[in-house]
Amino acid sequence: MARARGRTGPGRSDPEEPTLLDHAAARGAFGAPPAPLAERMRPRSLDEVVGQEHLLARGKPLRETIESDRLPSIILWGPPGSGKTTLASVIARRTRTEFVGFSAVLGGVQELRAIIEQARERRAYHGRGTTLFVDEIHRFNKSQQDAFLPHLESGTIALIGATTENPSFAVNAALLSRCRVFRLEMLSEASIVRVLEQALTDRERGLGERGLSAAPDALLLIARAARGDARRALGLLDVTTALLPAGETLIDTTLVERAGENRTLLYDKSGEEHYNVASALIKSLRGSDPDAALYWLFRMLEAGDDPLFLLRRLIIFASEDVGNADPRALQVAVDADSAFRRIGMPEGAYPLAHACLYLAACPKSAAVKAAMSAVRASIEDRGALPVPKKLRNAVTGLMREEGYGEGYRYPPDFAGSYVEGETYLPDELAGTRFYVPTEQGLEKQIKERLERLRRRDG
Repeated sequence: MARARGRTGPGRSDPEEPTLLDHAAARGAFGAPPAPLAERMRPRSLDEVVGQEHLLARGKPLRETIESDRLPSIILWGPPGSGKTTLASVIARRTRTEFVGFSAVLGGVQELRAIIEQARERRAYHGRGTTLFVDEIHRFNKSQQDAFLPHLESGTIALIGATTENPSFAVNAALLSRCRVFRLEMLSEASIVRVLEQALTDRERGLGERGLSAAPDALLLIARAARGDARRALGLLDVTTALLPAGETLIDTTLVERAGENRTLLYDKSGEEHYNVASALIKSLRGSDPDAALYWLFRMLEAGDDPLFLLRRLIIFASEDVGNADPRALQVAVDADSAFRRIGMPEGAYPLAHACLYLAACPKSAAVKAAMSAVRASIEDRGALPVPKKLRNAVTGLMREEGYGEGYRYPPDFAGSYVEGETYLPDELAGTRFYVPTEQGLEKQIKERLERLRRRDG
């Protein structure tokens, strides 16, 4: 558990202000290894923060509450490296309350209780509040999160929670209702390049004393490899500079490529990002964009997602979103699933891509889905209506005496295998139309045939 102190009172120096000894230790003096570049370059004020203008530009509510030291309980939600811990660090330097940092990964409930008790005593005997920063708050289960509630309501603590997970799922509703959520966005490549340039020129905390320079395309390559994560970008820059031959000061793309080998995709197969990318895939298929659909499909494959999950989604899509507009779509999806199970990866990517492109390019119709919904609503509304006697099988003499099967006419005995004027729904629903074919693909022909038959009924 890391603990960070706040200001000790008006007119006194901030104990969080780094001293000369702090700077020396960070740079590796006294025989200790230097702190990572990302830690050394962590912004100390709001003006040093790069990106997140939608929250931190002058006049924005979050900036104003931080600068006025009137911060309510908040949840900072954003991807790794977007600045959640940095914002907490900036708040720690500005607040007049006692600032306490706590990691939900490293700390336990017993330590948390001790922090709460100290906060209670601080408020009762010194009239001073406590701001508690909980990193990775989603790691606490729902009952552990409930432990914060009475202390938030009593004013014993103000909470700053940081999470990479969607708070709607990761934070329980009672706690969420007492906090304001601020969404931090993934940093743009331009913002990452600015962070890297600052690190190269900063002589106090960065690499400025070494007189290094970097080709613009080298910094852009680092920014792209970091995928919005400033901490990852600074880490890659740190590794890249360590690979510089003695006497050389120019960082080029070749050196960056050597430092960035075996990088992994930013993707969590069990978290929100999995569902975000899956949603993008389905919406691209539905929007008939084969290029986008294939892109999202391979984003999931390259990140190690389960191909069988993707195949199930394609099979479902073939019925739900294509339906009778192209009945072959279901067969293509099922065949892709069968082929994949026979050959596996990596060659199994071919039938997956084959099915994905076909489903994206073929006509779409949601008429099957709409018909299902309409039927279910009717059953919910009307209950189990009796089967008309003419549609019942008369398998016993008693059933024949009761009129089972009486009046049923066999369609193949009639022209076009169609019995004019016949009904097959329960009497109360006769004439109801659940399935309404569209004008898309083969469904247009289905619609025209049904209309011809219904005209014969008058």
